[in-house]
Amino acid sequence: MHTVAVIALGKVIPFDLATPIEVFSRTRLPDGRPGYQVRVCAEEPEVDAGTFTIRARWGLEGLKGADTVIVPGTAEPEAPVTPAVRTALREAAAGGTRIASICTGTFVLAACGLLDGLRATTHWLAKDSLAAGYPDIDVDPDVLYVDNGQILTSAGAAAGLDLCLHMIRRDYGSAVAADAARLSVMPLEREGGQAQFIVHDHTPTPKGSALEPLLAWLRDNIGRDLTLDEIAERAGVSSRTLIRRFREQTGTTPLQWLHRARVRQAQHLLETTQHSVERIGSQVGFGSPTAFRDRFKRTTGLSPGAYRRAFT
Repeated sequence: MHTVAVIALGKVIPFDLATPIEVFSRTRLPDGRPGYQVRVCAEEPEVDAGTFTIRARWGLEGLKGADTVIVPGTAEPEAPVTPAVRTALREAAAGGTRIASICTGTFVLAACGLLDGLRATTHWLAKDSLAAGYPDIDVDPDVLYVDNGQILTSAGAAAGLDLCLHMIRRDYGSAVAADAARLSVMPLEREGGQAQFIVHDHTPTPKGSALEPLLAWLRDNIGRDLTLDEIAERAGVSSRTLIRRFREQTGTTPLQWLHRARVRQAQHLLETTQHSVERIGSQVGFGSPTAFRDRFKRTTGLSPGAYRRAFT
């Protein structure tokens, strides 16, 4: 049985705290045994949750021996992290404990130095503050969650549920995770058969936008080695104009958009086919297996092989 310690910090967001408690507590293995023991831990016996007060059964010593530590979001994400909480989280990380954050809980991990040099996400309203306050973190607001192996972060409250189901899937496999998802009235897979661990499109292109035909053409030619000049020629504009219009309407550049589209297509092929990683990389337009593996891991946090093992 895995042990999950959930830290209740000051001004904790009730939904973010309740989600991992509910999901992990109700997870059952095929033989009916519980999959997790859940501890609610706090520095003080009582924690302010806004409309009510939480009494925690465990102090910060509850983090010791836990397989997973979860930091829920707080209403004051930029509030200082106390020395005791900072020490407890750093010691847990040093001991190899898996540590995950929900929503603005990412700020707590950042303040402890656990996200330096890593890709991470948080609630979209807080993304700019996170990026400005912690420039060593690669902040990605366009994903449900990021799995760096030991350290994981999720976006808003609903994405926290996605992350919990993802960790259950890692621990016990798809069947157990699917049962947990049903109990939560939550699909384990997103619309279109994609697993939850997906990379969202950037800002949707407005209906009737001049970019719509170009984006359709890019999707149809995703396997080709396209250059910026070739894309601009197809659009009938200069490269500079194309980049400006792309940023205005999608929030990214043409080549970055194309790379993300290739990764999304690769995810689908890894989940639904038995094609080799090398073949998939070539199918979606990467020039070499090494380039494919590097881009895929930077985007999803997993290697193509690890992604297939987790989501097939």
